[in-house]
Amino acid sequence: MSKKIVITGGAGFIGSAVIRYLLDSSEYSLVNVDCLTYAGNLDSLAYAAESPRYRFEQVDIRNASEMNRIFEEYKPDGIMHLAAESHVDRSIDGPVEFMQTNIIGTYTLLEAARCYWRGLAGEKKAGFRFHHISTDEVYGSLGENGLFTEATPYQPNSPYSASKASSDHLVRAWHHTYGLPVLITNCSNNYGPCQFPEKLIPLMILNGLEGKPLPVYGDGRQIRDWLYVDDHARALRLIFEKGKVGETYNIGGHNERHNLEVVETVCDLMEELHPAKPAWVVHYRDLITFVQDRPGHDQRYAIDAGKIERELGWTPAETFATGLRKTVQWYLENEIWWRRVRDGSYQGGRLGLGVAVEVNS
Repeated sequence: MSKKIVITGGAGFIGSAVIRYLLDSSEYSLVNVDCLTYAGNLDSLAYAAESPRYRFEQVDIRNASEMNRIFEEYKPDGIMHLAAESHVDRSIDGPVEFMQTNIIGTYTLLEAARCYWRGLAGEKKAGFRFHHISTDEVYGSLGENGLFTEATPYQPNSPYSASKASSDHLVRAWHHTYGLPVLITNCSNNYGPCQFPEKLIPLMILNGLEGKPLPVYGDGRQIRDWLYVDDHARALRLIFEKGKVGETYNIGGHNERHNLEVVETVCDLMEELHPAKPAWVVHYRDLITFVQDRPGHDQRYAIDAGKIERELGWTPAETFATGLRKTVQWYLENEIWWRRVRDGSYQGGRLGLGVAVEVNS
């Protein structure tokens, strides 16, 4: 009999990758709970929709009655919580949605899960897991040396990372106070197929195809550790199945790169894989345009993923070179997918300028 897992945010970038990965195993049946904000895309789950082991519920995690219904109706063996507002630039321009979804939404979900778990018995209760998926940005910014570990103090610097830090603390508190069996993971920058094109790598690919400027913040020397999304999905399954209750696991790709280096590498792959450019473009690198840095931009993130390797045997399968090549190829081969995305709310414009958004009282 397969395990039933509720996955929140399953129509998003990482969530859809997790669903596709888990459905490849007959061990799981999945309930995707997603309210389909601008970044939710059911096109990323066309394969899943054909599976008898998959169900979709268009529900906002802040809706307590609906979340209670889902737990009671589907009686899951656990939950993987990925639903979140996740783009730093958007959090600068309009933080209120981040506070509502990432903090209030996580609280609502924890209470629904606690109520459901409390009513379980025997192996069903002992095996239940609340797996909270978070980010390395909760740790703040590193200097030139060192790595984030699971013991690194939190020091979030953006509205987004502050909201995720808050949700991490809530999950930990529900474990220590109420005994809810939780797992927390903090990951580095994900990239790969089906990523919403406001993020760095798909934005560079799609702007390059259209001959638009490739905006690089500041001097482009900010450093990120890049994690291929399918490697992340493998890690999440392993932690859900074998992780120690109450523990935090950092997941990183061992791929530190300057942002400018990432953009230049995308350009070079585009030269190789898609040499036919708009008439006004000689080289893709010519499109690189340095723009004003965003407020509070963290200089460096880097994950120490030693714990998950030592305790659970996980290491990333993709190098940055192999993962980035797969990513560029996917966007080149899936124009229908990204055209449909770009016909919606995001057209490749600049976000994160700190323009205030009015909050309704």
